[in-house]
Amino acid sequence: MNALVTARDIVLLRDAKRLCEALELSSRDARSEVELLLTRALDITRARLIAHPELAGAAQENSTYQHWFERRLAGEPIAYILGEREFYGHTFSVSPDVLIPRPETELLVDMALARLEPHRRLRVLDLGTGSGAVAIAIALHRPNVTVVGTDRSRGSLAVASTNAKRLLGGAAQRRLRLIHSDWFEQIAGTQFDLIVSNPPYVAEGDPHLARGDIRFEPRQALVSGSHGLNALEQIVTTAPRYLAQGGWLLCEHGYDQADAVRRLLVQARFSQRVSERDLAGIPRVSGGRWLTGPAGGG
Repeated sequence: MNALVTARDIVLLRDAKRLCEALELSSRDARSEVELLLTRALDITRARLIAHPELAGAAQENSTYQHWFERRLAGEPIAYILGEREFYGHTFSVSPDVLIPRPETELLVDMALARLEPHRRLRVLDLGTGSGAVAIAIALHRPNVTVVGTDRSRGSLAVASTNAKRLLGGAAQRRLRLIHSDWFEQIAGTQFDLIVSNPPYVAEGDPHLARGDIRFEPRQALVSGSHGLNALEQIVTTAPRYLAQGGWLLCEHGYDQADAVRRLLVQARFSQRVSERDLAGIPRVSGGRWLTGPAGGG
């Protein structure tokens, strides 16, 4: 058994070390990634890999594993390699057309659900829906809610449609409407009880754009002007025209943008302004309630 265990560990340690050196991962994260690629390429569970360590030796001749590993070694995110990412307890298809759903964005869903009474028929707008992760998570947890998701990327809308059909099933067309639109452009005249958005909020020239997974993600979904606030300003300024009385606007933003977003909310006359922190303790989502009355047409 020791020889068999050693055979598995040789593969894990060798490839994990290569990932550590190439991507500056921790040894724990690198090993977890190698195990994930192994189990998926060999179509086995992690428990089976542990119970049968000799199976790791098959990776040496497995073309799928070798191809995936080389892609990861070059920095490509595992979510794009495998074509999926878990978010809010559900598995979403992803592609390079969409941002990879991240754990911190689950706070946006938490805050949205807290403002959507379970038994009321309400309307939600998700601006820049991407993979549809936020919109679909809301629809799954609030069966009486209908959601409109907009995106200016047709590639993103195709991914969102795939996810909606798989996760919402036969109710997909009734529960989630996807619209090709630059923010509010194609939804004039409609009012919503809640508007959510995870818009681009990275500043042009931010050094993080040249590091890690973000290098492979769609730039138009990341960057928003010299200070990263262009999209947030447009959304906050325009949202009152599309909010029902008492409706909420919630936006994800960067780690250092909460104060700026709250100032935008004040200028737009939102009430009950709030900012909440993600699991890392970083202010991540800010929003406010529209109680002022009609904001005008357009």
